[in-house]
Amino acid sequence: MSILSTELTDGDFIKISRLIYRLCGINLKEDKKALVRARLVKRLRVLKMSTIKQYMRYLASENGLKEMGSLIDVMTTNKTSFFREVEHFNFLGSRVLPELNSPRLRFWTAACSSGEEPFSLSIMLREKIPDIKSRDVKILATDISMQMLEKAYKALYSKESMTDMPLQYQAKYFTKEFNGRDIIFRVSDNVRTMVKLAWLNLVGAWPMKGTFNVIFCRNVMIYFEKQTQERLVNRFWKILEPGGYLFVGHSEGLSSIPHRFQYIQPAIYRK
Repeated sequence: MSILSTELTDGDFIKISRLIYRLCGINLKEDKKALVRARLVKRLRVLKMSTIKQYMRYLASENGLKEMGSLIDVMTTNKTSFFREVEHFNFLGSRVLPELNSPRLRFWTAACSSGEEPFSLSIMLREKIPDIKSRDVKILATDISMQMLEKAYKALYSKESMTDMPLQYQAKYFTKEFNGRDIIFRVSDNVRTMVKLAWLNLVGAWPMKGTFNVIFCRNVMIYFEKQTQERLVNRFWKILEPGGYLFVGHSEGLSSIPHRFQYIQPAIYRK
């Protein structure tokens, strides 16, 4: 089946856009039509369907409920890497962690993708908190994509994905394994045990009862409209400890929405 053989009509694009917005808050604008079409074709190939019209009928059927998760997976972008936007981790290590003297510390990476962000955070905490073994330190790592969470559960990464990992951390916190002829890297147990992975829709209900010292929500809100961004930022405010920090992506500054956070430096805010 060729991509050129599948037409995405304006009407079907509107239906898909509204469905995605209702499911997870992502706002797909008209200029994303070609991208949406290309990603829908991926699902057609998996399901052995020939047209987007056929896929739309499938979504509307009883069996279509099971397809919603796969639709979200294929529509969401999951670009990530270890120590991505490293200045955030440097700030965390030099400014934030020295301030945190409580025996109980909680961190949340709110869009953890395939696990690189929470595992990077776990490594940073182990490096910068000397008495970490005597303290109650946990990282909640959530994502809406089950496909990405499955990768994070496996905690196996290719040689290419280790490009930005400092060599001393690579030796200390990973073990090398062979997958046929390829070398893969497995995250060590002491890094993994600090991280709890869970499925979560950011625009849905949050089951967490406690508060957090630090929240990472980076490169997610860029896909939301302003009203959704404002609601989300206000929810982060409520679930952060006083003095807690919110890290967002560098293209997601909060200047265009009302909020109560104190600006610290680009993409870093404090309650």
